[in-house]
Amino acid sequence: MVLNTTSDRLWTKSFILLTICNLLLFTGLQMTLSTLPAYAEESLNASSVQVSLVTSLFALSAIASRLFSAKAMEKGGRNLLIFLGLAVSLVAVTGYYWAGSITVLLLMRMLFGIGFGMASTAFPTMASDVIPIRRMGEGMGYFGLSTSLAMSAGPLIGLSLLQGPGFGSLLLVTAAALALIFPLGYRLTTVLPGQHKEPAAVPAADFKGGAFRRLFIPCLLNLLLSVSYGGLLGFLALYGKEAHLEHIAYFFLFNAVAIVIIRPLSGKIYDRFGPAALLIPGSLFIIGGLLLLSFASSTAALFPAALCYGIGFGSMQPALQTWMIQSVDTRQRGMANGMFFNSLDLGVAIGTMLLGSVALYNSYAVMYRYSAMAPALLLLVYIAYLAIRRRSNRTAVTSA
Repeated sequence: MVLNTTSDRLWTKSFILLTICNLLLFTGLQMTLSTLPAYAEESLNASSVQVSLVTSLFALSAIASRLFSAKAMEKGGRNLLIFLGLAVSLVAVTGYYWAGSITVLLLMRMLFGIGFGMASTAFPTMASDVIPIRRMGEGMGYFGLSTSLAMSAGPLIGLSLLQGPGFGSLLLVTAAALALIFPLGYRLTTVLPGQHKEPAAVPAADFKGGAFRRLFIPCLLNLLLSVSYGGLLGFLALYGKEAHLEHIAYFFLFNAVAIVIIRPLSGKIYDRFGPAALLIPGSLFIIGGLLLLSFASSTAALFPAALCYGIGFGSMQPALQTWMIQSVDTRQRGMANGMFFNSLDLGVAIGTMLLGSVALYNSYAVMYRYSAMAPALLLLVYIAYLAIRRRSNRTAVTSA
């Protein structure tokens, strides 16, 4: 029987605060990410292409912002990233209310992407610094639950507010979620945990030589995973109208339930068996969830679709993030987290643009059937990667 020592303690005050901050940050994002496309189409008469830009321009701005944020992290600029990023995000959310045209709204989306890109890199890197090494998979699983729950609960709250009290109330709640992070973030940045050490600068040769090669495959898989999620964020509300599914937002609720159930279990599976035990079955669950969604004709039919998608997405996303963190040394965790979120946002951007183009010539139901090709491709790429790695290991043993 293995007893946890003091150094194995996971639920420290710092870890809990970081998880809450991350939950609030991503909830603020997800409430607008799922609702602004519908608002742009209905209130600003945006075309399908412009609707897809509402999501994709945000994602591309966040990616560009993280390129600079990674450098600032290496120089110990976490405090600046958190507070400047939050302030810029709040300005953008306020700007949504005054945006009277699709052009101004898109500019505000780009501004929000810049602020979000700064703040979103800092919290997971700080979390990976306070999680015991032996419990990294379990710890990142619980921390990632804050992201996944926000991805499910945020759209549900956002759509409910947009369809109920209206756009102004939606923005007010979003701004409140972001504002709550300021006092919590102040506590984190002024009282660092005892084991915390600011990372030393990473030599450029380390990145170009080994780190990029080690991170490339999990980055690619995370991008493919996020393509289908981009389709959910960008078009689920519009699909609900097309299919006459009055309570389409329940998909995100059922999805959240599945994630809460699978996440504690998936972290322990990762620590014991590695990413393969989660990525292969997770891909199959996501394919099944998307196909079931495309044929849904009632609110009850959304439940099995969301359950499948939530089990797959909720188990795969933290597995990929933990895989990336464990592929680099401690001083490169900021870079690994930056690449994780960049591949996520790039996948969402590609997904909304590609699937938006598919929706121009087909129904949204057909579009979701096409979106199942992304997790199918993910599965093929990962199986090919495992086969190549196994052959390389066998050759190395034979040579020795």
